[in-house]
Amino acid sequence: MSAYSISKTRLLEGMWEGIVTAETADADQPILEVTHQDKPLEKIGLTERGEGHWNLRIPIPATLIADGVHTILIRDQQAQQTLDTITIVAGEPLAEDIRAEMDLLRAELDMLKRAFRRHCLETS
Repeated sequence: MSAYSISKTRLLEGMWEGIVTAETADADQPILEVTHQDKPLEKIGLTERGEGHWNLRIPIPATLIADGVHTILIRDQQAQQTLDTITIVAGEPLAEDIRAEMDLLRAELDMLKRAFRRHCLETS
C-alpha cells in the first residue's frame, strides 16, 4: 500500500496539476512513474510544497489528444500502486456511443414507467 495520495488541482492548457501528500510529514519525496500505454511520459515536475506535500505537474502530450479514450496512469514506483489516473475522452465516435446509450436508457425508462403504471392499476 502506498504512503502517498494525489489530489488533482486543475488541468489547464495541456498541463495537469495536482498535489501529492504523504501519510507522514517526514516522508521522503515519492518516486512516481507516469505512463500512457506502458510508455513513460517525459518532463514530469515534482517540487516540494511543504512537509509531506509536493506539487506535481504533468504535461499532456499533443499526441494523446485524439479520438477515443486515453488513460494516463500515475504510479508510486516503490509500492507498485496506481495513485491516480488522467482520462482524456474526445472524438466523434464517442458522441455516437453516448447517443446509443441515451437511447437505451430512454427505452429502459419507458419500460419501467409502463411496468409501474401497470402495477399501480393492479394494486388499486
